Amino acid sequence: MKENSPNKPTEPDKVEPALTPLGTTPEPPVRSRSGDIIHTAGELAVGEGDVRSAELGEEVRGHSLGRDAWHRLLRNRLAVVGLVLVLLIAISSLVGPFIIRQMTGATPDYIPADAALIKSFPPFRAPDGSFSFKHPLGTDNQGRDLLARVLQGGQISLMVGIIATLMSLLIGVSYGAIAGYLGGRIDNIMMRVVDVLYSLPYIIIVIVLLSMFKKQTAQGQLILLFVALGSVSWLTMARIVRGQVLSIKNQEFVLAARATGVSTPRIIFRHIVPNTLGPVIVYATLTIPSVMLAEAFLSFLGFGVQPPIASWGSLAADGSQSIAIYPWQLLGPGLTMGLTLFSLNFVGDGLRDALDPQMRK
Repeated sequence: MKENSPNKPTEPDKVEPALTPLGTTPEPPVRSRSGDIIHTAGELAVGEGDVRSAELGEEVRGHSLGRDAWHRLLRNRLAVVGLVLVLLIAISSLVGPFIIRQMTGATPDYIPADAALIKSFPPFRAPDGSFSFKHPLGTDNQGRDLLARVLQGGQISLMVGIIATLMSLLIGVSYGAIAGYLGGRIDNIMMRVVDVLYSLPYIIIVIVLLSMFKKQTAQGQLILLFVALGSVSWLTMARIVRGQVLSIKNQEFVLAARATGVSTPRIIFRHIVPNTLGPVIVYATLTIPSVMLAEAFLSFLGFGVQPPIASWGSLAADGSQSIAIYPWQLLGPGLTMGLTLFSLNFVGDGLRDALDPQMRK
């Protein structure tokens, strides 16, 4: 014990902290509480609680925005269920007709040679009335297998939705980004054109286009349907992208690119458009079911997919003509299309929540 000075108050002995010898590994920090781990170097740590020191040789990794959005999407059960159902329906539509042809020999357009089989049979029923797995969804009025036709119709309906949505993305993103960045009189003129087109019922425009440029072949009519639907579904996309561009075109990275002499097209499509991809992806996911529904409505009216090609809309139109006698002809394509549309909407809602910055907390 040290002798106390007569002029100083008594103080307890101070314990000097032990120094780590040179060449030895320091002790890991003590965890004083539980929670998220903060990855930081030891010299930058402000406390011992939940700090994993980089001095121990551990790799320090961060989380990208895309990874965080993916984890938030996986926590949304409805979005995950919808994504799984969409993938199952898409895969079944691609490989299902081939599997059915290998197992039963039936193709979507196969009409039996026996006249007694050219009629509509209920699901899981053989021509003699016994139970059979050959036609799980029954047959149509021509004796064709409805399951094979529904899966083939899924190929056409999904193709129409995806291709028309890609066309609307190409037109809408370019149009809205140019209008928002240039601004002024050009923006005013371009958006007034959008307002005029918005005032017209787009389904009427599609019917007029399909009537004016009607093709003689089923493949030509299908291509015309892609163009017609894609050419009128870009209006909302243009408005969304324009609003995003207006909010970011005066930020520092755009001003820096402009000051260094970067050309206007490069600024728009290299620096600004990639920063609008969040809302664009969400709206594109929600556009696919709306385009598929429009195609089904057009096929129901006779302006869409033409025979021998079938879609869910054309199959539903055929089944509605004999719904009182053969209801299974409408239930198969109707339920499949409804399930796909619901699933796509759930995925779109989940993406909207996952990409929303306010949901990160």
